[in-house]
Amino acid sequence: MLTNTLLAVAIGGSLGAVSRYGLAQWVSSVWPKAYPLGTFAVNVLGCLAIGVLYGLWLARPEASPLLRQGLIIGFLGAFTTFSTFSLDTLRLMESGESLLALGYILLSVCACLAATWAGLALTR
Repeated sequence: MLTNTLLAVAIGGSLGAVSRYGLAQWVSSVWPKAYPLGTFAVNVLGCLAIGVLYGLWLARPEASPLLRQGLIIGFLGAFTTFSTFSLDTLRLMESGESLLALGYILLSVCACLAATWAGLALTR
């Protein structure tokens, strides 16, 4: 069973990482790069998805644990980019954009909490 769990997390993780890269690149190509919207979009979408998945598993606890681990731990663990968010924020601060960095922190945290809540609310 442990091997199946590791495989589910590994497959989910690789798909999440590739998806994160693709979405962040697309967003960055559409909007200006002065503000890290690619990372922001990935984090909000990931929070929405984790809210939806959590709500679905609350409603259906009999659902496959392997699917849950592959999607939540693997895919979303690799897809969401909080470490990248932190680095983007630090780089804004280092470039003298402290007010923009603060706005990015507040907007990201509030939007991601709201997206997680919305995802869970969609399943209730």
